[in-house]
Amino acid sequence: MIAKGKVFKYGDNVDTDVIIPARYLNTSVPSELAKHCMEDIDTTFVSRVQPGDILVAGKNFGCGSSREHAPIAIKASGISCVIAPSFARIFYRNAINMGLAILESTEAAEAIQNGDEVSIDFETGTITDVTTGASFQAKPFPAFIRKIIEADGLVGYIATQK
Repeated sequence: MIAKGKVFKYGDNVDTDVIIPARYLNTSVPSELAKHCMEDIDTTFVSRVQPGDILVAGKNFGCGSSREHAPIAIKASGISCVIAPSFARIFYRNAINMGLAILESTEAAEAIQNGDEVSIDFETGTITDVTTGASFQAKPFPAFIRKIIEADGLVGYIATQK
C-alpha cells in the first residue's frame, strides 16, 4: 500500500468537534460528512482537498468525543492518511475500524510543512517528504491491520473472511 498526496497541516489537540462539528451529526452518510470536514478550523479545506492528500497534525489528534463520524469525514473527504505524533486512543481505534490509515511519527509531523508532497509506504512505515527529500520512519501496521484498512474498514474485512 502506497499513498501520495499534498499535505494539509494542523496543530496540536485537534478534536473531533473540529474534525466534524456536532451540528452535522444528524447523518452518517460519508459524502455528507465530508462536505463539512475541518470547516471550523479551515473553511477552505473541503474545496482544496484532493483524493490521496495527507493530513499532518500535532499531538493528541482526534481528542474529544468518541464519534466514528470523525474518521469517516476525513476519509470521505479524500485524505489517504493522517500523520501525527500521537492520537487520542478512541480516535486511533475508530480510524482503523473505518479504514482510515494513520501513522505516528513525531519527526515527520514536525518537519513536514503545509503544501509539501508526501509519499507513504505502509508496509515499511517509510514517510518521504518528496518536496524536501527528507525521509522519516513510522512504525508500520501489522499485516492484519493493513488488511482491515485495505478492505475499507473492519466491516469490509469481516465480509472477506466468510
